[in-house]
Amino acid sequence: MPGQHVTRGLIVAAPASGSGKTTVTLALIRLLAREGRAVAPFKTGPDYIDGAFHRAASAGRPCCNLDVFAMRRDTIDGVMAFGARDAELVIVEGVMGLFDGAANGEGSTADLAAMLNLPVVLVIDAARQSQSVAALTHGFRSFRSDVSIAGLILNRVASERHEQLLRNALAPLQLPVLAALPPEGDLTLPSRHLGLVQAQERDGLDYFLDRAADWLHRYLDRNALDAVLQPVSLRKTPLRPVPPLGQRIAVAGDDAFAFAYPHLLEGWRLQGAELSLFSPLSNEAPAADADAIFLPGGYPELHAGRLAANTALMQGLRGAAARGAAIYGECGGYILLGEGLTDSEGRTHAMAGLLPIATSFAQRQRHLGYRRITALTDTPLGSRGSRFRGHEFHYTTEIARGAAEPLFQAADAEMNELGLIGARAGSVFGSYLHLIDRE
Repeated sequence: MPGQHVTRGLIVAAPASGSGKTTVTLALIRLLAREGRAVAPFKTGPDYIDGAFHRAASAGRPCCNLDVFAMRRDTIDGVMAFGARDAELVIVEGVMGLFDGAANGEGSTADLAAMLNLPVVLVIDAARQSQSVAALTHGFRSFRSDVSIAGLILNRVASERHEQLLRNALAPLQLPVLAALPPEGDLTLPSRHLGLVQAQERDGLDYFLDRAADWLHRYLDRNALDAVLQPVSLRKTPLRPVPPLGQRIAVAGDDAFAFAYPHLLEGWRLQGAELSLFSPLSNEAPAADADAIFLPGGYPELHAGRLAANTALMQGLRGAAARGAAIYGECGGYILLGEGLTDSEGRTHAMAGLLPIATSFAQRQRHLGYRRITALTDTPLGSRGSRFRGHEFHYTTEIARGAAEPLFQAADAEMNELGLIGARAGSVFGSYLHLIDRE
């Protein structure tokens, strides 16, 4: 219909991690948002850190995850409809390399591009190549017929001469180059053991985002960008990834507990739950009238002493458990519910003591990957036998365990059994897993 609003979008991907796609994506989102465009940011896969940077770049619009491995198609459609509501543009950042997915090969950025029929802009690190860029591009362009690579952004281009060599090599492919970007030394994002240092912890984030937008603006071919953008199909599908924990859910949220998926919280709201926020680091207790508490993942291992000293927080959690409120912890939240946490220097700090487990950051071991999960007991999340998909990423280790009912039976993406995980004691339950969707 004439005058009808059409949302258009693209996916920013790369041949491999480290190519600069996160910085380019943030620069593009901030540049467009700064011009007054309503930009809806999305992140491919389970990463929960990059999304906070996207939110800052887009002037506060939540960044939702789109995960082909862990989400049902209805959930992906519901997430798209929620995240892109009233948006003019959709910008999706890919994960790893374009064709990289779970261990079984599912869930890649390419899979998402094919599912949603979105064009891909490939960010190529050109620092150590010239004519070979054409072979690389040709290979990625022709690898899957259902994936459209619609344009390129050449990153870390050393000089005008280097740029000309790259453009000459690519000319026979007749694929538009949206930008040829020189190195920009101060556009770096510091990292720690779970990924980027969180957006809310970074000083001068707005300055960084504006610098990145200025950098991209100088070299971006706006006509080429406009030609690449394609209409996005938004299906009005109910967003119901996981049943709500209760009617009034208190949600922890601060630097120590920031890893809550927006689609999960919004799904609870849409199913009628009322959400309130509290900060464990600020010694805030959950709302006294909450019938459920959600403790998401984060970095409690970096704040163990401070959390242990927060008596109002601990008393609030114990009081909620005593009155029978459902208390669910994921990863960092699971750690907080335990007996104690040993920090990187070997000092043990008392936690809430609601689950008979002890964890340690001194004995670091990386646990990473998608998980297929079956509930072993009835909880507000579902009855025994309910199945979910989620993700695990942590360096702390469970070093002691008392008598507790296991929560889940877990397997990895390739269906290799990982055994019994998590714990339940009365109305308190949790595990190291981040739930993404039900099956």
